[in-house]
Amino acid sequence: MKVLVAMSGGVDSSVAAARAVEAGHEVVGVHLALSRHRATLREGSRGCCTVEDAMDARRVADRLGIPFYVWDFSERFAQTVVRDFIDEYAAGRTPNPCLRCNEEIKFAALLDRALALGFDAVATGHYADVVAGPDGLELHRAAAGPKDQSYVLGVLTPQQLAHAYFPLGAAASKDDVRAEAAARGFLTATKPDSHDICFIPDGDTRGYLAERIDLGAGEIVDADGTVLGEHDGALAFTVGQRKGLDLRVPAADGRPRFVLEVRPANGQVVVGPREALAVGGISGARWSALGPLTDATEVQVRAHAQPVGCRVRIEGAEVVIDLIEPIEGVAPGQSAVLYAGTRVLGQVTVDRTLRAAGVPA
Repeated sequence: MKVLVAMSGGVDSSVAAARAVEAGHEVVGVHLALSRHRATLREGSRGCCTVEDAMDARRVADRLGIPFYVWDFSERFAQTVVRDFIDEYAAGRTPNPCLRCNEEIKFAALLDRALALGFDAVATGHYADVVAGPDGLELHRAAAGPKDQSYVLGVLTPQQLAHAYFPLGAAASKDDVRAEAAARGFLTATKPDSHDICFIPDGDTRGYLAERIDLGAGEIVDADGTVLGEHDGALAFTVGQRKGLDLRVPAADGRPRFVLEVRPANGQVVVGPREALAVGGISGARWSALGPLTDATEVQVRAHAQPVGCRVRIEGAEVVIDLIEPIEGVAPGQSAVLYAGTRVLGQVTVDRTLRAAGVPA
């Protein structure tokens, strides 16, 4: 099989490339340049795709004896992932740029180019597994449970899954992957994991957004509309947030309050007690399927969240997910990934949440 490996310069994609070579595939490495103004060095463990990362990926490719290229996807990345991130926040929603990157870049733009050049598959260092099922290929959670990344791959289509290759799916743990990298002599073996949003390497999401959109100064209110304070940017808040509220009127019961809703139209941020965050259902019209969604038994709403039991129904163009037990702090724009056991059945982008039974309006 002819495999194009997306090499970020991290330990996971390094070992993925090595395993693809060891499996006997014809392997080519490619590093994706996602910014026209890339930093030369990484800022600690934040971000990725710097010039330093590209050099690290090249060193691994040289050690493996495989061809290596750097491909410029910066314009596509800016138009799809970054623009979507900004637009979603401007609409008062909370996006997940990692899912959008997999959807628009790695398994759309990159895969399309790979297939056009005669490759059979694109490989990445994601911790997930592809299994042959009775009705075709299935996407499953990785063996290394704490490192499982199937959540951010929930946006894949069956056609994309047919050309996806995840060599780390059976890895027992991240420690094992690092040990394997060290044994192979890769300098990436001790490289820290990247985290946060790659195009905001300093981690200051509020500052990044403030330079690009009007964050909308306004009032902080409770569910009854009583003004509790003021803020200088509603769009920098997200549902479930507790810190940074700076309320001038303390709660009568002395307990902390959380963001319940962001209203971009009038700049209001609605806050309330933690129990008011409880959500009993989720619905959305933007969804993709890797299997029958109505067979789902669990849903996961964040990359590292615990899945919860659910029942799924399709009403017209909408997918409605009824939660068996309520969960807290789900925001419009988040992705709800559906599972049946370890199998990923698809993804729904949250448009609205349904109040849990017993939670006051």
